[in-house]
Amino acid sequence: MLLVKSYTKPVLYLIGINIIIKLLLAPLLELGNDEVYYWTYLLRPDWNYFDHPPMVGWMMRVFTLNGLWANELSLRLGSIIAYAISTWFIFKIGKLLSSERMGWYAAILYSASIYTGFIAGFFVLPDSPQMPFWTAALYIMAHLMLRKADENNWSVWILLGLVIGLATLCKVHALFLWAGFGLFILIQKREWLTNPRLYTAALITILCLAPILYWNIEYDFITYRFHSERVSNTGIQLSTFFQEIGGELLYQNPIVFVLVWIAVVFFALKKIRFKLNRIGTWLICMSMPMLLIFWGIALFNPTLPHWTGPAYIPLYFFVACWFEQGKPVFFPFVFKFALAFVATILIVAIIAVQFSPVNFGSKSPESYGEYCPTLDLSGWKNLGENFKQMVAEDVQKGDMNKDAVLVTNKWFPGGHLEFYISRPMQMPLIGIGQLQDLHQFAWLNKERPILKLGMDAYAIVPSNLPLNVAETYGPYFKKIEKPEKLLQQRGGGVVRYFYVYQLKDCIKVPTPLIP
Repeated sequence: MLLVKSYTKPVLYLIGINIIIKLLLAPLLELGNDEVYYWTYLLRPDWNYFDHPPMVGWMMRVFTLNGLWANELSLRLGSIIAYAISTWFIFKIGKLLSSERMGWYAAILYSASIYTGFIAGFFVLPDSPQMPFWTAALYIMAHLMLRKADENNWSVWILLGLVIGLATLCKVHALFLWAGFGLFILIQKREWLTNPRLYTAALITILCLAPILYWNIEYDFITYRFHSERVSNTGIQLSTFFQEIGGELLYQNPIVFVLVWIAVVFFALKKIRFKLNRIGTWLICMSMPMLLIFWGIALFNPTLPHWTGPAYIPLYFFVACWFEQGKPVFFPFVFKFALAFVATILIVAIIAVQFSPVNFGSKSPESYGEYCPTLDLSGWKNLGENFKQMVAEDVQKGDMNKDAVLVTNKWFPGGHLEFYISRPMQMPLIGIGQLQDLHQFAWLNKERPILKLGMDAYAIVPSNLPLNVAETYGPYFKKIEKPEKLLQQRGGGVVRYFYVYQLKDCIKVPTPLIP
């Protein structure tokens, strides 16, 4: 197939088609555990949060019109736009490193990766707003590395510091951008160590961290104390390491994952070359430190595969270089296969979420549906409608007070209860439990009516998240009624139960977790 003269239009078509598909998909999938949890960031503006910096909350605030337009589409719209911007930066980086053809190949890989193309490019996660800043930082670094005039351009360095700072306001691990760039400078550009613009850029990034630092000082660095307690260091655990590698393979798309590591090996064996040797060095520096550190952590503690997601972005350019130096092909078959794999996964997932008559997790009556991922994305809207009708009947019969509240002991399913039940019904959701379980709900308690003596409450327990209600809420209420069971039906089968408990006559007010 003959190559096109310009790849700008194909990249725009790639981005446009992705946007259209995602806009159509967004309303079909209810919000997942993490997505509804991050919605709580919007409910209480703050400089930082227990789990992450504030950027994901700011993104949702913009695209939901400050919460006035809140649904699956509006919440995910920011992530979809972020994907589009990031893909364009990837194209521009490839063009700068070599040619538009390299940029086109890299853009396809970025779209075919499940992490960059869909997890961060569709769902509401802190990674979503981070990706445009991360890819923009790489683009600015490429300018500094390849264009001599930019080395002494104050605006370029200042912009780099600002972009990395904004990426850090999404997730703190964006500081790996400076770690990787710093390593590259030590290896290839030591003369930059006397350039005051470098230190000014770093200072700007540090200044961007001020909201995070301020919040953590106010709360005695509670986030980092919590996460440090999770690090057990009980010795080498190969199982967690291989889980991490297996997760990366799935999150990156098995085809993309294999292509990446073949290309890296080919580069190491000098079977592929960039136009300048320092390009390959820079890409390795922007990837491997992050990967090696998280692989090292995975040897001792459980990790999550999306933590290393950004580290793979520079490696896409090794694959793009490999195919650019091969036989000229506009759209290599293996790239088509990678995109087809993602499309197949999406189609199967949507069918399962919408129509599967069985859950894919536990069949035990005590934990029916546990570990079934499709239940995170379905059933909550219907639950909200059924629960609203139940509450109205309870109040009419005099079984419950009309000022009854909803309680939760964990951030999941607390997020779903907040978005799909508490919000539309305007029924306060109050967290009762430990800080390590409630997370942001401990802070939301400060903004909401407190649980008072004599009040009634409801507790909703999904069967896939079993809970000993008597043990959890018994100390706070005089009486707990036998639960009413609501069914989640799908495709003619029952995939989950929701147990609705009436908690009557509060006899003890929970102690505030946050002063």
